Amino acid sequence: MRVSIFGTGYVGLVTGTCLAEVGHEVVCVDVDAAKVAGLERGIVPIYEPGLAPMVKSNHAAGRLRFSTDAAAAVAHGEVVFIAVGTPPDEDGSADLRYVLAVARSIGAHLERPAVVVDKSTVPVGTADRVRAAIAAELQARQVEVGFEVVSNPEFLKEGDAVADCMRPDRIVIGADSAAAVAAMRRLYAPFNRNHDRFVVMDVRSAELTKYAANAMLATKISFMNEIANIAERVGADVEAVRKGIGSDPRIGWHFIYPGAGYGGSCFPKDVQALARTARQHGYPAQLLDAVEAVNDRQKGHLFELVQHHYDRGEDEGVRGKVFAVWGLAFKPNTDDMREASSRRLLAQLWEGGATVRAYDPEALDEARRIFGARDDLVLCDSAQAALEGADALAVVTEWKEFRSPDFARLHAALGDAVVFDGRNLYEPAEAEAAGLAYYGIGRGRSLRATAEHTG
Repeated sequence: MRVSIFGTGYVGLVTGTCLAEVGHEVVCVDVDAAKVAGLERGIVPIYEPGLAPMVKSNHAAGRLRFSTDAAAAVAHGEVVFIAVGTPPDEDGSADLRYVLAVARSIGAHLERPAVVVDKSTVPVGTADRVRAAIAAELQARQVEVGFEVVSNPEFLKEGDAVADCMRPDRIVIGADSAAAVAAMRRLYAPFNRNHDRFVVMDVRSAELTKYAANAMLATKISFMNEIANIAERVGADVEAVRKGIGSDPRIGWHFIYPGAGYGGSCFPKDVQALARTARQHGYPAQLLDAVEAVNDRQKGHLFELVQHHYDRGEDEGVRGKVFAVWGLAFKPNTDDMREASSRRLLAQLWEGGATVRAYDPEALDEARRIFGARDDLVLCDSAQAALEGADALAVVTEWKEFRSPDFARLHAALGDAVVFDGRNLYEPAEAEAAGLAYYGIGRGRSLRATAEHTG
């Protein structure tokens, strides 16, 4: 099928590339001419494992093209995806200006029937606004062209997006007509061969499904962070608790890892947007508000542990200390630092007068863009380099290469022999046996720290 995708960001580029990979003819459109020119040369603007070679091979084969020409893209597409950003507005609601701008552009150029697909994460009712925007442009042109608007939310995990796209758990389609469903079934047939992954529903239910899925996952994370904070106060090991509850099949193992808080482009934005939608309809979403509040507090928890360790009553705490920080991205296998826990920790360390030596396998360029040049930040090219001259280590992102360090070497490298593990990667007893003071989330000295602080 001929497919056009408006937006070459995370969702648009991955979706377009995967559709081209199975044989569809795909045109990806973006207003950023420099980005389009880069993609034409094989420069992929995001880090996603496996994506770059697929972009290059499908572009070389002629199945994947990039353009700034909206009119040509609309003329090309039997199916036209809207996959542009929906950043949070000042009030927490999703900003639909880019989605509706694309809808108007489609209406301005549509000459034959097409299926218009909302791929962006959008509030309930957006499809109606997209439909109205297209219809208004057609009316202004005095043109009658049939079109369908479908909600097809993405479920791509950063770091696993290509696999999620090629082998989806489910394909959610929200549509009001059998013809639109049939078109989407043809489009996704290559991804649906060994068993039926389609979940078909009305448009509004599909729009809500995406928000509900992300809000549920965010809730599980905040719940476990709440349990970890309770564990610290009562002297329980949250890892033992995690194993105890995860073995219950009604709960399961996914997303029950406590840590330094969630970040990224989806969970924070989507929880806020869903809560805002609820309030607009007269319903106070107390649970969603609590999920966000717990997460916001959790992002400061690592520094609370740092403060406790260095509050000896004899100096200014962390002033003059050098902290090695392992991990800047909000999660492994991405260079995305949006709402990353590292940003809160670094800001707090700098405010306290500390210097940071940071390393991340993929996010160093993004860190340079965000922070610029500053005297209290050194971006290092390896985990070992970050330890040079450091007093303490903070682990913020659970990259695989951080999972099995040489604790004896850590002890030798760190002036104060202390580790703050924001992702519970290490066993407290093993770290302590090497002479390291170990603070985890709901583990290690964090239990004693909180007990001392509150008792």
